[in-house]
Parts: sequence; structure tokens; C-alpha cells
Amino acid sequence: MMKNRNLEHKDDWRTPKYLYEELNNEFNFTFDPCPIFPEFDGLTVSWGKRNFINPPYSRKLKEAFIRKAYEESKKRNLCVMLLPVSTSTKIFHEIIYPNAKIRFLKGRIKFLGHNTKGEWVTNNCGMHDSMIVIFD
Repeated sequence: MMKNRNLEHKDDWRTPKYLYEELNNEFNFTFDPCPIFPEFDGLTVSWGKRNFINPPYSRKLKEAFIRKAYEESKKRNLCVMLLPVSTSTKIFHEIIYPNAKIRFLKGRIKFLGHNTKGEWVTNNCGMHDSMIVIFD
């Protein structure tokens, strides 16, 4: 059965609490530039010293947040990103791989959010494997 590519895919899937808490225990985050508030634009504000970023996964927004995280790290700000694994992309080879520590996660993350039918779900596995990218 083919996937219906015309469905409206949401860009605001939340990080599972256990994963955020595990990372926060290690890194002590002070700022999240990607909260689930539609009126907030994390690309136009200054970030904190210790940032957790689970960006929208649409290509243009994801790449903009990766570039912003890299720029913020040059200001001595820690940026820890939850990203889909995509090692064949230009941004992976030009920005992530040469400048960040990468941790590949075992298994697929179950994100929280509204599915294409508008139903709130807590067990939807992402379409990709995930990695933690640390710009420090």
C-alpha cells in the first residue's frame, strides 16, 4: 500500500519526556528555541547558554535551525539537537559532521503530537532514525 503524500504532515512533534529528562540531566538546559508555540520564532531571538533544540523536521526549517545552532555554538553557547539521521545531505557533511559530536540513538523515538487525522498520539514512531547532535 502506498503512502498518501497529500496528507498534511505536522511539524510540531514533541520530544518524549524521558529523552528530554535524560539529556537535561546531562546538559542542564536553560533555553528551548523550539517550543510548541506557533507565534514564537526561535530563529530570530538570541539563544541561551545551554540550548535543547528539537526543530521542525521540514527541510528548510530544520536546516535553518542547524545553521543557527552552529552559529550560536561559535558564541560559546551549547546546542544539543534532536535530529533525524540523514547522513547523505549537504548540511550533514558541511556543518554537522565536521563541527559536532554525534550520538546515534538505538531504535526509533516515539514522539508526541497530532497525527494526520488530528488525533493526539503518544506512540507514533518517527519516519527516521534519530541522532543527538552536540555543538559545543
